Amino acid sequence: MNLAVWIERNARRWPQRPAIASGDLVRTDWATCARRVAAVAGGLRSGQGLQPGDRVAIVMRNRPEYLEALFAIWHAGLVAVPVNARLHLDEIAHIARHSGTRVMIVDDEHVADTQPLVESVDTLDALVVAPGSEWDALVRSEPIPLVDRAPTDAAWLFYTSGTTGRPKGATLSHRNLLMMSLSYFADIDPIDPADAVLLAAPISHGAGLYGLPHVARGAVSVIPPSGGVDGDEIAAVLGRWTGVSFFAAPTMVKRLTTDPAIVSADLSGLKTIIYGGAPMYLSDLTDALDVFGPKLAQIYGQGETPMTITALSKADHSDRDHPRWRERVQSVGVPRTDVEVRVVDDDGTALPAGEVGEIVVRGDVVMSGYWEQPEATTDAIRDGWLRTGDVGSFDADGYLTLRDRSKDLIISGGMNIYPREVEEALLRHDAVTAVAVVGRPDPEWGEAVVAFVVADDTMTAPSVEELDELCLEQIARYKRPKDYRFVGSLPTNNYGKVLKRELRQQLDDTA
Repeated sequence: MNLAVWIERNARRWPQRPAIASGDLVRTDWATCARRVAAVAGGLRSGQGLQPGDRVAIVMRNRPEYLEALFAIWHAGLVAVPVNARLHLDEIAHIARHSGTRVMIVDDEHVADTQPLVESVDTLDALVVAPGSEWDALVRSEPIPLVDRAPTDAAWLFYTSGTTGRPKGATLSHRNLLMMSLSYFADIDPIDPADAVLLAAPISHGAGLYGLPHVARGAVSVIPPSGGVDGDEIAAVLGRWTGVSFFAAPTMVKRLTTDPAIVSADLSGLKTIIYGGAPMYLSDLTDALDVFGPKLAQIYGQGETPMTITALSKADHSDRDHPRWRERVQSVGVPRTDVEVRVVDDDGTALPAGEVGEIVVRGDVVMSGYWEQPEATTDAIRDGWLRTGDVGSFDADGYLTLRDRSKDLIISGGMNIYPREVEEALLRHDAVTAVAVVGRPDPEWGEAVVAFVVADDTMTAPSVEELDELCLEQIARYKRPKDYRFVGSLPTNNYGKVLKRELRQQLDDTA
């Protein structure tokens, strides 16, 4: 089983259909794409001397060559290590060193930063700049046949975002990625060859993973010219292509909801916005539904079980007449077709509906383990169940609601406080644009609730008294923040996740 077979099949079935586009410009059809992928695969094997199972890293912004490189790596029987190009050089070096990367494919924007790694990373033999002369040489190489791989062979080393320390490499096999793709068809959307997937978020993570089902069905992969999220570019894509879907973090969706180019655009070409990776607060979601209509679907997943634990369908989002619609759209939906999901206590015993515990998942989509980290693997996967580290509960209808990451749980006076519900309460203030809640050591209560608040600079800043009153209207008194810190922005990683460890560090530094 080798996922690169999809490229070969598409070339036979739809040789002249567009495969990869940059905005409205078609870069390759499927026949051309298949030839280039097989040639680059041949160059990696013969020119670089790589053997099946060797690792090849990709450090590039989103661009057409990214997809060609990814599938060429698989075609050659190699293992892809997609790296977020926005990471610090030390982080990239760690990933290259830890994965034993042999070759790194980079674009011209990152070659100067990554060139020193050839000397500092023992396993790294060469950098290939794409586009560039080295890449052109690979494209002119002698094509090779598709290299056979076992379903359990590694395909993608997915390095976690590292919000709590050094990222770990989740080993995703060809089978894992196949099951993820089949689950997409079952639970998110059917895909037609006439559809398009817009790759605006980093291909190294969610957007790239959810681009795979579209490649499997022969849909065109569209990369915006900027390689990122730009309202004008997305509006233009929606005017050029039909059946457009894209993955976006909630922060991206929120930004697009107020983007003038999107608000005034013809959205008839939009099929689905898949969001996930961080909380989508209710006020932001209702704004997005007002702009985009019933075209949002939420996924809950992790790199360890790529984007596949639960889903909240477009139908769930649009069913505003349901008596529990508000609760449902604040959940992460129901378990996906290809997995089992439980909420368990500290002993691993399944809890009934309404009880809060750790979320665990098992199925053929779950990683085999962390690359070269057997102890971390043993800690994460117990008796076949992946322990997510997330805390949540099922309702009577089978909808899962996330409470928080287990590490973010605040215990004050022996009572559990889930930061998200406090954040939801504070975000109802018109002048609050963002908020993050963390715990601070407290000699009397164990921990005290602290809220970091970003106020709208076009409005009168909220007072502490107003925020207290808002909390008391919605949540128990003991959950109310003991301290409010007004800040200009919240620290986030490259995927828009708030780095609460940095906020806790700020509290430690000022203690």
